[in-house]
Amino acid sequence: MLYRQTQTKLAQITQELQNVGLWGGCTPSDESMASTAPFACDLMPFEQWLQFIFIPRMQALIDAEHPLPSQIAIAPMAEHLWSEQAALAPLIAVLNELDILLNEPR
Repeated sequence: MLYRQTQTKLAQITQELQNVGLWGGCTPSDESMASTAPFACDLMPFEQWLQFIFIPRMQALIDAEHPLPSQIAIAPMAEHLWSEQAALAPLIAVLNELDILLNEPR
């Protein structure tokens, strides 16, 4: 059930990124992908981190039926970056929903 709900939220995040034109076609450099900074914020925009690191890693956990993170806080970063952009409110809302889902006691 949690895997299915998480996969639904990942699909919604993807759709929202596409809706607002933040879904990119070019994969970041290997250097950017290897960043160890939170959200790879030193080498790529947050939306690229979502697309090229977060979503694929979460999908890999789901596909392998590995445990999903139980403490996650992605929405605060989105709010910090995008709170002034009304068009991104639905994306921030879905990220918040994912945070709530994964932080619920299991």
